[in-house]
Amino acid sequence: MTLRFAYNTNGAANHRLGDALHLIKAAGYDGVALTLDIHHLDPFAETWAAEAGRVASLLEKLELTCVIETGARFLLDPNAKHEPTLVTADAAGRARRVGFLKRAVEIGAMLSAEAVSFWAGVPKPGVDHGEARRWLVEGLHEVATFATESGVVPCLEPEPGMLIETLGDYAALDVPGLALALDTGHCLVTGEREPAAAVREFADRIGTVAIEDMKRGSHIHLPFGEGDMDVPGVLEALEEVGFGKLICVELSRESHRADVMIPQALDYLRGCRRPGPVLAGEQETRRQWP
Repeated sequence: MTLRFAYNTNGAANHRLGDALHLIKAAGYDGVALTLDIHHLDPFAETWAAEAGRVASLLEKLELTCVIETGARFLLDPNAKHEPTLVTADAAGRARRVGFLKRAVEIGAMLSAEAVSFWAGVPKPGVDHGEARRWLVEGLHEVATFATESGVVPCLEPEPGMLIETLGDYAALDVPGLALALDTGHCLVTGEREPAAAVREFADRIGTVAIEDMKRGSHIHLPFGEGDMDVPGVLEALEEVGFGKLICVELSRESHRADVMIPQALDYLRGCRRPGPVLAGEQETRRQWP
């Protein structure tokens, strides 16, 4: 099968959204992971619906499919990164996060997105984790139900340092319809599983995949070739399980050189899948790993 790749717009934050989409298309990607943000389809702008319609038309014109990402840093609160979350003590704050995720689902439906990805959040000091988990499950049920009714796949991404930070944490949840947003790099940060093994183990629950390079134990998204990720092995596993959805490159620290990194990342991934020459004596085809 042919794997399908996308690029996350949080790695093109210095570009207008339309320009970023054209860059991603020109490089040869199949889709885009669209991170909703103040400068990229602001979901709280008065004109959000009209803008979503414009983006949907552009995606159709460019023949790009998409995943909606919701990890913008200061979208909900300009004074506190990633706040409020689904585990914020203040009920009004949690409701604001739920409202945002529902808006993301609405936009996802308008853009025919393959999935909407979101995370749990970090409990503040002094917050009881059992209580935070109860708040989280309540929020997840509400968002997952809304997404399912809207025809969009809701996906929870385990994130290092958050209440749900491992695949084991995700697996322990009981929320009907809630798929997994697997960031393969996060497996190297937590050390819980090898990324390729995680793909095989959770194949039937994966709604979307993020890929990048990363060093073991360090949560920094790196360009391919600069970390410890076995990229060929991960792609081999995704192909083995028949993963047909978008595999999204996430290089959120590389916006300053997005013009270079967008095509370079796809070249690397394609190089991992390029068949090698047929060996005359064995009539065997091997892959060339970069």
